[in-house]
Amino acid sequence: MDNMETKYNHQKIETGMYQKWLNKKLFVANPKSKKPKFCIVLPPPNITGQLHLGHAWDGTIQDALIRYKRLKGYEALFIPGIDHAGIATQVKVLAEIKAKKPALLANLDRETFLKYAWSWKDQYTKIIHDQWAKMGLSLDYSREKFTLDQDVNETVKKVFVDLYQKGLIYQGTKIVNWDPSLRTAISNIEVEYQEVNGKLYYLKYYLKDKSSYLTVATTRPETIFADQALVVNPKDKRYKKYLNQEVINPVNNSLIKVIADDYVDMTFATGIMKCTPAHDFNDYQIGLKHNLAMPICFDESGKVNQLGTKYAGQDRFICRKNLIADLKKVKLVVKVEDYQHQVGFSQRTNVVVEPYLSQQWFLKMAPMAEKIIETQNHQQVKTNFFPEFFEEQLLKWVNNIQDWCISRQLTWGHQIPVWYHKETKEKYIGVDAPKNAKDYWQETDVLDTWFSSALWPLVTLNWPDKKAQEFKSYYPSNVLVTAYDILFFWVVRMMAMGLELTNQQPFTNVLIHGLIRDEQGRKMSKSLNNGIDPIKVIAEYGADALRYFLVSNSAPGQDLRFSKIKIESAWNLINKLWNAARYVLLNVPKDFMTTSESLQYSYIDQWILQELDQLIIKVEKNMDNYDFFTVNHDLANFIWNQYCSWYIELSKVNLQDEQLKKASLFTLVYVLEQILIMLHPFLPFVTEAIYQKRHSESILLANYPKATNTKFNPIVKQFINSLTEVIIAVREVRNHFSLAFKTKLELHINTNESFFTKEQEQLNKYLLKLTNSEITSISFGSFSNDKKISKVITNAIVEIKTELTVNKNQELEKYQKQLVQIKEDIARCEKLLNNQQFLAKALPEKVKLQQERLGHYQTQLALILTKIKELS
Repeated sequence: MDNMETKYNHQKIETGMYQKWLNKKLFVANPKSKKPKFCIVLPPPNITGQLHLGHAWDGTIQDALIRYKRLKGYEALFIPGIDHAGIATQVKVLAEIKAKKPALLANLDRETFLKYAWSWKDQYTKIIHDQWAKMGLSLDYSREKFTLDQDVNETVKKVFVDLYQKGLIYQGTKIVNWDPSLRTAISNIEVEYQEVNGKLYYLKYYLKDKSSYLTVATTRPETIFADQALVVNPKDKRYKKYLNQEVINPVNNSLIKVIADDYVDMTFATGIMKCTPAHDFNDYQIGLKHNLAMPICFDESGKVNQLGTKYAGQDRFICRKNLIADLKKVKLVVKVEDYQHQVGFSQRTNVVVEPYLSQQWFLKMAPMAEKIIETQNHQQVKTNFFPEFFEEQLLKWVNNIQDWCISRQLTWGHQIPVWYHKETKEKYIGVDAPKNAKDYWQETDVLDTWFSSALWPLVTLNWPDKKAQEFKSYYPSNVLVTAYDILFFWVVRMMAMGLELTNQQPFTNVLIHGLIRDEQGRKMSKSLNNGIDPIKVIAEYGADALRYFLVSNSAPGQDLRFSKIKIESAWNLINKLWNAARYVLLNVPKDFMTTSESLQYSYIDQWILQELDQLIIKVEKNMDNYDFFTVNHDLANFIWNQYCSWYIELSKVNLQDEQLKKASLFTLVYVLEQILIMLHPFLPFVTEAIYQKRHSESILLANYPKATNTKFNPIVKQFINSLTEVIIAVREVRNHFSLAFKTKLELHINTNESFFTKEQEQLNKYLLKLTNSEITSISFGSFSNDKKISKVITNAIVEIKTELTVNKNQELEKYQKQLVQIKEDIARCEKLLNNQQFLAKALPEKVKLQQERLGHYQTQLALILTKIKELS
């Protein structure tokens, strides 16, 4: 393998390989294939800019599953797509227009804005595609979707009309989260709460007869123009005499009643709250309950409207300052206190969100939620969550679900398919415009981005055409992979839409991962400037190293902390694999055929093949349970410790033996290729590069390993364990006493087991080559009274002849410490094996493992006691 560099070079390996995969159409699925089907629909990233590490993590998990299933013989489909991200993209595009052509903003019409928005979409689609390529995501681009594609738009309109006709969509006036900068309703996920140092204003509300007043504390005095009541807790004895009396609004002299509601916290401030139903979510609920009027005192931009009399036209926060100053002048302010509280800010514009009574379009969620609950109660058709905890969380949300505000006052998005007659105001709802369209104007609002996202599992498979081959073959999809922060905003809504429109769940399994945090454990954000660009990480370490880090350092549902050291460790593992492959392929003749027929396997060949079998079984089980942390821990341990550190080193002895050489060459290559195939889902680039040194076709066309269950000599495991323990013991002694390798060492094995006598010749063959030592005698006792260094192994004491003077007292102290430890180990094992609860619940293999451990410990105890007796 003269074309394999001595050091792994990720840039050379990864450059151009993705395009080769695309050219060979290895990612294109055939829905008509007779193979079993497997499908993942990529959660569509927003078209707002470049992808971040969270996208890289999400995409890597999905790609690993897709590549795994392809290797397992499935017709696997991985569908890409991008979300138009209504409000987020509109903010970005407006910012770009402001920067490049600020004069346009004053009179920006719909058509001009859309021209810039589509240009933005084209630009960032290319960027996202480049990032997917660098990450190695094996996406079927022939089936890519964008949420504003014409066919998707038609489907979205059809669903809106169908749900409206079912009575599930309605237009109504309710309180919503309002962004005064963009002048649109926004979703809860677009509201970020921050701890703010504010003020608590204590204001006087005089009784109608002005005989006394009630003191009310508020953080938002600027909403006082729309106050409709003062509210006290019915259990609060302090205010019972004031119930149903009228008080005077201190800014406009209107009369409002004192009412009772158990929502009020008697311990907060004075125990009295002012109720402004149009500007607070809790006040809104009280207003509905007590049939209060709901006047609005702000306009859509957050300025005081005509209700504010002399304050009309002032921004809400300027009004707050001026109003308090004026109320102080007339002695209606009792006091002002500093007050820390949570305030919602718009994620997109960073302005304070205003709870705002507004006419919007809503989707009734309760009937759809009932279907989710009913389905989740049926084991055969339910969606399975990994980890299971998230199903409980989802059902809690679903049981308390509210109607969904689906309209947004934006330009970029799916325009709501509703038309209003210019004269009669009559509504027309339809997929297409009314026949006499000139007499109508279309609703200017667009649908919430999450509305089309909720249809994503359907539209990506060409529903509502139920005859579409993609829909027939791949719906419902197999796995949805997403982070826990959008469990309610996206997962619940997809489940609701899927059940409502097809009577089927949209996916069989949901795999939830956490959020990625910086090295200090903080959430990545623009304000902290602690985001990590995955493309920069790939440039430095390679996509494989990044992918391996992302899937091997967090359990399902848990957050992941970014770590440069762990990415370097991933790179080191890949470099180890590369060097191992280079060694193997350098030793394999060009005409060598990997066939297992008529081969004479040595003990070490049999051992690594047995270990490989166990690895295959464990990896397959954990892959199917989405436990990538354990999968990659087992793979890394096998590569680093078993294959590289031991098998390759021991096989060097076999390669000098003509009788054993062919079997060891076969084993070296066979095990390497099985490792490559199992690693491929996580490390696609380097595994492909190595695999193609011996194969003309892609590793993606290989068959996933199967455990052979070949029956080998039962002595194999004991042989390898004893051999490696002796080697480690000899190396430790050489290192501790600085004994040069050229100094040959004679070993005495102090044991009463016959194994060492039977296998002495085989053991010596490896010991001579790897440690320049040799077993010269075996017995249960000592071969001399002094000048020897001893090491206890599992079933023997290795005694090494030496001319060095050995301090018997130090040796005795060492063995006495070992005696204490071994007795503790035995006690722990016996306690566990005497525990009936453990024996009843533990897997048989775990019980067997403890029994084997106890046997080993008891053997070691006997050996240590013998040694202590001798030294004493």
